[in-house]
Amino acid sequence: MAGASHPRRMKVAVVGATGVAGQQFLTALENHPWFELKRLAASERSAGKRYKDALKDASSGATRWFCNAPCPKPYLELHVEEASKLVLDDIDIVFTAIETEPAKEVEPLYAKKCPVISTASAFRYENDVPVFLPGINGDHAALLELQRKNRGFKGFITPGPNCTTVGLAISLKPLYDAFGVASVIMTSMQAVSGAGRSPGVLSYDITDNVIPYIPKEEEKVQKETQKILGVLANGEIQPAPFGVSCTCTRVNVLDGHLESVFVSLKRQASLDEVKEVWRKGYQELLELKLPTAPPEMIHYTEEPFRPQPRLDRDMHDGMTTVIGRLRVDHVLPHGIKYVLLSHNTKMGAAKGAILTAEYLIRRGVIS
Repeated sequence: MAGASHPRRMKVAVVGATGVAGQQFLTALENHPWFELKRLAASERSAGKRYKDALKDASSGATRWFCNAPCPKPYLELHVEEASKLVLDDIDIVFTAIETEPAKEVEPLYAKKCPVISTASAFRYENDVPVFLPGINGDHAALLELQRKNRGFKGFITPGPNCTTVGLAISLKPLYDAFGVASVIMTSMQAVSGAGRSPGVLSYDITDNVIPYIPKEEEKVQKETQKILGVLANGEIQPAPFGVSCTCTRVNVLDGHLESVFVSLKRQASLDEVKEVWRKGYQELLELKLPTAPPEMIHYTEEPFRPQPRLDRDMHDGMTTVIGRLRVDHVLPHGIKYVLLSHNTKMGAAKGAILTAEYLIRRGVIS
């Protein structure tokens, strides 16, 4: 794995290690030059078992491993601890991949001792909690000191965005900076892996079908986009002052969220100007040469039938947002429209969280 060196390898723990998102953390941490996976934690049901035994289905004996890549062999022998009793004496960073309710309980326990980088929504909407996307809102890190003061933490909690928010916010940041944004309308076509193993995406539900509603998804995208692109002032984030309206659907695709986006800009911009700001965007982030960062955060394709999930979701190992079909929209004032694709379980989850950790280390927030 490429990336500038770091003075020491930090020891990390993954909580929720037996779930889909937790497994994504394990594959992303294999051979990481900055991080050494030291501890695994999960529910009481898995506690005390070796990881390879915790993955076994009790009735069938089948291994419940859901990633395309195999589990790194050294991790199979690690013992799983109970999440509420995780030992942190030798841990520098905790990555959590758990549901909202248990996250509300255990993440503050971890944050008392060390930084917590989460994929859960439990604390995303708290006033003293930033929702980081590297290269977009690094200045929000100043809020962490207020969080420590408010909550008595030695560490902090910082969740990543909802996976559907990620590609949208990445595409909007360069536009917002260059031209201003008046409003955003988005329709998502989301992969089934974004639902984990929850109801509504069983084979008979999703085959030959589109599910036109994902509970709470639209509200998350709308609120998080405004928070991520907001301004930190007087100890709080003032949301970006443009409206976001979206419809979120589930489609019969394994990985990769496709989104159709309509943006009303504050001033007229040619299509070439829009492509240029996308091309030049995120240079400051890319110059940091973080191990998990792709060589380009945004890739624009001129192919008229792209992006497509099956063909484009794994560009730069799923860390690049692929955009295509940029056109003028004649209904919205100064309108443009485009289609984007973002990998929901890589940039949108575990690998995105690891990139956030790398970014905060480079900024000196984690040391």
